[in-house]
Amino acid sequence: MLFNVLCVLIAAQVPSVPGLSEVPPAPPLNVHVDNWLLTWPPAPEEGNVTYTVQYSSFDSDVWTDVPACVHISSNSCPVISTKEKGEHGCVMLRVQAERRGLTSTPVQACSKHGDSCTPDFRLTAGARPGSLTVLLSRSHSLAQEHGDHAQHRVYYGKEGAPREEHVDAVSSVTIPELQQGQRYCVEVQYLYFSHPVGLGACARCELVPTAVLVRHSSGKDSKGSEVVAAVVPVVVVLFVVIPVLAYFLIFQRGTIKRWLRPPYQLREDFFLGPFPENLPVCSPPEEHCLVISSFSPKELSD
Repeated sequence: MLFNVLCVLIAAQVPSVPGLSEVPPAPPLNVHVDNWLLTWPPAPEEGNVTYTVQYSSFDSDVWTDVPACVHISSNSCPVISTKEKGEHGCVMLRVQAERRGLTSTPVQACSKHGDSCTPDFRLTAGARPGSLTVLLSRSHSLAQEHGDHAQHRVYYGKEGAPREEHVDAVSSVTIPELQQGQRYCVEVQYLYFSHPVGLGACARCELVPTAVLVRHSSGKDSKGSEVVAAVVPVVVVLFVVIPVLAYFLIFQRGTIKRWLRPPYQLREDFFLGPFPENLPVCSPPEEHCLVISSFSPKELSD
């Protein structure tokens, strides 16, 4: 017991070493580009925080500092100079916060407007409950030059949560099996040979539709109406169509025969008309005879 008390007293007398309790600053949020001006909200009441902007060119994994945006205290920086660094003007941008030598997790920027390096898309409710459809175009400039090697990567997740799931597609795609009644957000970025290219389009959110169950006043759901809809045609066939057909086949056979008789009729005087005259007369052929000189019965010859 005495040993524990001495340890507490010694620890209270030891001065704290600066920097041992420091933690990295919070990463910037909502980093976006508008007309090549990169902006993000200021850090909430955090002093001595600076920011550094980096870019990555087309089809590259190397991040380079933007010279005009290194250790700046403001929350915006023009990045038009980076456009010429990438093929087709396509670059990716990210920002990280710094304080006393400690850096935050870098956050990639998105673009609010579609251009040759940023896809433009629309988000709508899917045809089935629990799905969303991302409408994409195949006629963008990268696809015209690189064909199907240029695709879209669609990131999605619940609103307020990280968008960790993604799906790759050439054109429009439907995301199934989402939680109904929840809002989901989607971001889209170009791909070149499965490598992210250019600034991604900023997130757009949509409510996932739910299945609607139609109920009748009696309290039965739509399954009861489906059963009734299937039984009614069977009853009509058994009690209406079949008896009518049987009546006509048994008692109206003559009428049916008259209905089936061809419409053409011979004239009543067809067989009573005058026999045609001036028909060609066929004369018998001329006969050729042989003259017998004599003939006598057998008895006379005896």
